[in-house]
Amino acid sequence: QVQLTESGGGSVQAGGSLKLACAASRYTYCMAYFRQAPGKEREVVAAIYTPATGTHYADSVKGRFTISRDAAENTMYLQMNSLKNEDTAMYYCAADSSSCTVSSTVDYWGQGTQVTVSS
Repeated sequence: QVQLTESGGGSVQAGGSLKLACAASRYTYCMAYFRQAPGKEREVVAAIYTPATGTHYADSVKGRFTISRDAAENTMYLQMNSLKNEDTAMYYCAADSSSCTVSSTVDYWGQGTQVTVSS
């Protein structure tokens, strides 16, 4: 089992920045953030593999969000800049021993943290 503890999130005005963090209880090959807005499906935002040589971003966040990982601390970070109203959602940390970009196959989930972007 892997426990994922999320922090960060909150409310910010459009154009602002937020940073999310997710601490895992042990190493996992892939860590990712998904998000889910009301009435929409859960979608992958960004993922990072270890060794940290590979990352994946949704087209909607490329150039604005940066995912990173502290291997020593088993902690993942998501720096979100130039936030838009459409980034408003519940953000979930995810981890898996293999790929973690498809929500239906992810093994471990965090509790979620709300991000709200207002005009």
